[in-house]
Amino acid sequence: MDTHEFLTERFEENRTHLRAVAYRMLGSLSEADDAVQEAWLRLSRSDTSDVENLAGWLTTVVGRVCLDTLRSRRARREEPWDVHVPEPIVSHADRVDPEHEALLADSVGLALLVVLETLAPAERLAFVLHDMFAVPFDEIAPVVDRSPAATRQLASRARRRVQGNAPVPDADLSRQREVVNAFLAASRGGDFDALLAVLDPDVVLRADGGVLSQGLSKLVRGARAVVEQALTFSSYTPYARPALVNGTPGLITIPNGQAFAVMGFTVTNGRIIEIDILADPARLSRIDLTILDD
Repeated sequence: MDTHEFLTERFEENRTHLRAVAYRMLGSLSEADDAVQEAWLRLSRSDTSDVENLAGWLTTVVGRVCLDTLRSRRARREEPWDVHVPEPIVSHADRVDPEHEALLADSVGLALLVVLETLAPAERLAFVLHDMFAVPFDEIAPVVDRSPAATRQLASRARRRVQGNAPVPDADLSRQREVVNAFLAASRGGDFDALLAVLDPDVVLRADGGVLSQGLSKLVRGARAVVEQALTFSSYTPYARPALVNGTPGLITIPNGQAFAVMGFTVTNGRIIEIDILADPARLSRIDLTILDD
């Protein structure tokens, strides 16, 4: 086996892991795939004869590529990105597809990804690589141009933000599904009180319509306000289909065969505490929904 074949084989062995790292960093499968491809190009151009841990080397390369992407995002953004829902991973309602299992292995729900979006790029890198993938701080430090001690502080700040703002979903998936189904039934029936019953008093609804559909973008807080919003869109409920959204029960709205929205729910203590809706046509077009036809 020549060097190119060897590196190709080793890279393919790590591709799923690298994709999982990139998805947590970027909140987008399409961008994650681009980052992984860029890592392959850098590997093919590099002399790795002295690299003892190729998997670790590739992980930090993907981290560096993602860090550059996050910094570029911030540089391009003219206004604060107040209402942004990351690109969800959609699976059949009854099972997580095999290719998605590794991506969702540590329960990366939309609520967690939303909080990760609020972190500074270097904080996000330090937290994702260390807390989610156990990369030592002395290996992360060169990527963020800081000392290992300073890198540890980055991860610590990010960890406090995540623990304070990312709700933890109930462990019972069937119970979550019952709550989401109850929400859908109440929305279809226009039942204000039944909707209130399944919502946490401090529920947050986040709808992202994309840059071309800002009228659909909104951030709504509180059960009564969320109920009013849900009833506004009740005409779309006949087109809602159950699915797993980042491994937890959600809904896909497909009127006239065209995806209108993906809805992710976070159910905590038997009530919905967060609803994240992606209604950005450009990003919806990149999500493979054919799996729902199986």
